[in-house]
Order: sequence, then C-alpha cells, then structure tokens
Amino acid sequence: MMHALTDPQTWISLVTLTLLEIVLGIDNIVFITILSGKLPVTQQPKARRTGLAAALVTRLMLLASLAWIVKLTKPFFALWGHEISGRDLVLILGGLFLLYKSTAEIHEKVAGDKSEADGTAGRGKQGIGFGAVIVQIMFLDIIFSLDSVITAVGMVDNLYVMMAAVVIAVLIMLAAVNPISDLVNRFPTIKMLALSFLLLVGMALIGEGFGVHIPKGYIYFAMFFSMSVEVLNIRAAKGKGSRQT
Repeated sequence: MMHALTDPQTWISLVTLTLLEIVLGIDNIVFITILSGKLPVTQQPKARRTGLAAALVTRLMLLASLAWIVKLTKPFFALWGHEISGRDLVLILGGLFLLYKSTAEIHEKVAGDKSEADGTAGRGKQGIGFGAVIVQIMFLDIIFSLDSVITAVGMVDNLYVMMAAVVIAVLIMLAAVNPISDLVNRFPTIKMLALSFLLLVGMALIGEGFGVHIPKGYIYFAMFFSMSVEVLNIRAAKGKGSRQT
C-alpha cells in the first residue's frame, strides 16, 4: 500500500481517472438539473445532492463487483450480425429512456410556452413527486455509472485508485451542480440546449449498444461550443438591453 502511494504512476492514474470521471459526469449533471427543476424550488438542491450521492454509491458498488462487470461484456445473443452483451442492453435501454425523457421535456416546454401565450397555462398540469425524481435519477445514474466504471476498469488495475477517483469526482460535481443548475434554469434557451444535448447523448448510448462508437470528445466539444455561443448571445442581449435603458 505504501509503495503504491509513493509510486508516481499511481498519482498520474488518479488524476487522469478523476478528470475522466468529471467529464463523463457532465451529462449526468445536466440530467439531474432538468429533473430536479420540476420540483418546488425548496426541494431542488436536496434532489441534486441526493442524485449525486446515489451516483457515488452506485459507482462504488459497481467497482466493488468487478467480476460481475467483466461478465457484462460477454455476448448474450446476436442481433443484425452484432453480438449484444449485458452492457449493450443496459446502454440501449438507457439511451431509449433518455430519448423519451428529453423528447417529453422538450414537448412540455414548447407546449408550456404556447399555453402561456394563449392564456391556458396551468390547466391540467400535474406535478412530479420527489421520490419519482430520485428514482429516475438513480436509473440514469446506473447507465452513466456503468459506462464510466467499465472505462475505469480498462484504464487502471488498482481498485483503490478507481474508488478514490470516483469519490473526488463526485465531490467536485457536488460543488458545481448548483451553479450549473441555476444557470440552466435561469435561461430558457440554455435549458432547451441542455435537453438537446441529452437527445444527443441518448442517441450515442444506443449507437454504443449496437457497436457504433462515437468518440465522447466529439459530443462534449459540440456541447461546449454550442453552450459558449449561447452564453455570448445572452451577454450580447444583456448589453443591448442596458444600452437601450
């Protein structure tokens, strides 16, 4: 154990894996933000913390069962000439769920804007319970956690390094989730952009399940570029408004 602590390779692996876990957790934060935004304002921070705590527990449990994780990569059956494993099934189901939730949220947002314009806002609208939000967050946590854990297992062979990286990454995400959520909820255009990102991630998960690998770097670069342009648009609109006043 002491030898591992004094080995520079251990610290390099820890930093690399922590950064990877943070990057892979971006879509998780966006999803938690969208779902928690459906709750009353007083419950939203608690839902975000609970969702990330669930992500931490899920990832640590998956890391503690590496033998089961390895079995998930073994083919179960073949479909259209492609062998489908347990991991592939989880990714496909998670991607379909993400597509469904994102599409439903976009439809609700558009329908809500239309109802506000014609004066019918609030009619027949039903709220969502705290427990239901947490269950949905936990389901997607399993999907995102499985993907990141399998990646971690392929990069590092030290279980303690993997667990430490997961804990550090989730702590950083806990510090960042509220500012990110406030930004998304404050500006409707950013929220719509975030929902579009989730559609993109859902399609990527389905493609990954069927053996079509889409490098995550492309997805995250597209997300970063689009978000940067939207932030510039918001700043430009603020500047124009201040000059007019």
